[in-house]
Parts: sequence; C-alpha cells; structure tokens
Amino acid sequence: MQHRIIVLGGGYTGAVAAGRLARRLHRDDVAITLVNAEPDFVERVRLHQLAVGQDLRPRPFSEIFAGTGVELRIAKVTGVDVDRKAVAVVDANGGAEELAYDTLVYALGSVWNDQGVPGAAEHGYEIASRSGALRLRERLAGLDAGQPVVVVGGGLTGLEAASEIAEARPDLAVTLATFGGLGDWLSDKGRGHLRKVFGELGVTVHEHAAVTAVEADRVTTADGRAITSAVTVWTTGFAAHPIAKATALEVTGTGQIVVDSTMRSLSHPDVYAVGDAAMAMGPGDKPLRMSCASGVPATWQAVDAIAARLTGGKLPSTSIRYFNQCVSLGRKEGLIQYVTADDRAVSAALTGRLAALYKELVCKSAAWGVANPTLGLPTRRRRVVREAAQPGQVAEASA
Repeated sequence: MQHRIIVLGGGYTGAVAAGRLARRLHRDDVAITLVNAEPDFVERVRLHQLAVGQDLRPRPFSEIFAGTGVELRIAKVTGVDVDRKAVAVVDANGGAEELAYDTLVYALGSVWNDQGVPGAAEHGYEIASRSGALRLRERLAGLDAGQPVVVVGGGLTGLEAASEIAEARPDLAVTLATFGGLGDWLSDKGRGHLRKVFGELGVTVHEHAAVTAVEADRVTTADGRAITSAVTVWTTGFAAHPIAKATALEVTGTGQIVVDSTMRSLSHPDVYAVGDAAMAMGPGDKPLRMSCASGVPATWQAVDAIAARLTGGKLPSTSIRYFNQCVSLGRKEGLIQYVTADDRAVSAALTGRLAALYKELVCKSAAWGVANPTLGLPTRRRRVVREAAQPGQVAEASA
C-alpha cells in the first residue's frame, strides 16, 4: 500500500512541500494530495499590487503539478481529526468528504488579524487574502481625488501597502498610522530612506498612534486623535488559521502548532506544520516570524525530515536563519535591510532602485520555485522503507 501524504494549503509553503515531496519520494510508494480552496496559486507577497489595480500572472495548480504525481483536491478544509488521521473537506459544489492520511503536512497558514479592535472587522479592508485584495481594489477604484486612505499598521505589509497606494494613486491622501515609530526596528540608514520615500510619495505618518476604534469615516487612536478615512486598510499582523486550534494538536495560545526542529508536531508525530501555522524556534531561541523568509526554509526542513524518516535516511540538521528583510516601496523604490541570524537589523542596508529590483527578484524567485516543483528531478527518487510504507507507520532514521 502507498503511504498517504496530505498537504493542507496551497500557499508558498504548502505548494513547495507538495512539489519537494514529489521530488524526494518514489511515486509508486507514496500518494501525495494537495488540498486547497482555490485552483490557482496566489502570490501573497504581491497582494498590495493587486489591490491598486495591477494584474498578477495566473498560476493554475493543474499546470504547476502536471506530471508530478501530486493529486489536487480543490476543496475547503473544515476540520482535522488528528486522532483518527482524517481531514474533513467541502468542495465547491458543497459536497462533503473525509480524506485519510498517514502523514499530514499542515500548511493552512494565517489570516488577517483585527486584534479585537472595535469596528476593524466591520469597516477595515485586508490584503492578507486574494478576495480581500480584490475587495480593496474595487473600493480604491471608486474613490475620487483627494479622498483619504488610512493604512493601519507599520510592519512590512503596512509599509508596502501605503507606498503602493500612494504611488499608484497620487491623487489620494494616504496616511499611515503606526503603533510605534516609523520603521523603528530598522537601521538608521533604513529609517532614513523610508522617511525620504514616504515624504516623496506624500504619505502622512502618525507615529505612536495605537488605533482603538474604526468607523466608516475615521479611525480613533488611544491618545484621542481622530484620523479621517474613506478607506481603512488594516495591516496589524496575522493570526494563525483557526482549524488547528479546534484539534487535539498541541498549539500555542495564538493557535500555532508547536513543533520540533524538523517541524514535526510535539503531540502528534504524524503531523508536520510549516509556515505561519507553526510555532518553530529559530536562532537565539526566538520564534520564527510569520514570513516566506522563514516559512520556505522550514518547509524544506520538514519535507527532508519526512523523506528521511520514510526512507531510512539521515535527518536534516540545518538551522534556519535570517539574512535580510525585503520591502517594496512602490514599483521604483525599495529597502533591503540586512539582519543578524535572529532577525535584528544591522547598519547595512540597500536602498533605492537597486533595492526595488532585488525585491522583485526575490518575489519572482519564490513564485518560480512554486511553479517549477520538480525541476532537477533525480532519475531515481528514494524508495520508502517497506515497514514505513504501511499506513500509519514511519521508519525512524538515525540522526
């Protein structure tokens, strides 16, 4: 019998996981299924571009995984029973089904986080999903010149959204409201460049402005400021997809699955969690942040560990570390902040047009890696150890 591997979620980490598994394991020994609610891969790191009217290249999973042996199931995950090793799904026609697995790769990622702020969910616009970006796109397209747009959140997503909107619609009054100082985690050079670009784009910045309420025409801050807004874009971070928290898996208070260094669940060893869904520790014993920068390397680690345990190979021991933070500031400007292994800014930073090109190359490379899952496919993929090929059994490799 084939060992059944189900990958939940077709974002960067889920798509990479399915492709890398197909590259590592012999298709006669494993049945790999990718479950995703949409038929196309979504470049999440470009959703701020989609929101301002730019069109993104379609990347159908049917083309990406053609000839790889990966089975596609276009369906929404409604539940996971980790004790019975079953996934409940509903397809586009409303048909419910249960899928059994021997190994589960949980890559459902994250959703936008309204932080419990009154009115944020009702009046805010998010760009954490394709549907959210398209909704914002329609709203921005209907705005008249001079109308105010407020971006709440000074992290990477907020910086990219504010600059993209300001560049694409210079006729709008774009404001950024941030809890701390503008780019206060960056180096002096990085902060200076960020302020320069925002000044050139005409973005008004409200620093140390914790937003405590969102209404249809304004946001209110903790210190009593009322900032007029025709559209409020909410970018205050992400929350783990809620499915995991409803299972018997060991999760954090925020719903992330607790894993070891191979991304294996501490409570259920037949489950691996990757990307935003996982609580994994990085250099300096600090949790890896929700990002492609940590999610994709963590996925490589997880897949190589799965392959090693199934085939009797050696477990991976590469540590995940950071090198830089890449920020697009519109289509013509960018910021590459170099960081330590544990993600702390150093003095060096790349800025300007060259940084914009660097960021574009990073985005294209990430999408290319998803779109070419089996490039460099070895002529002989590794065979699963016979004992591990039976459902529910995994051959443990020596470290």
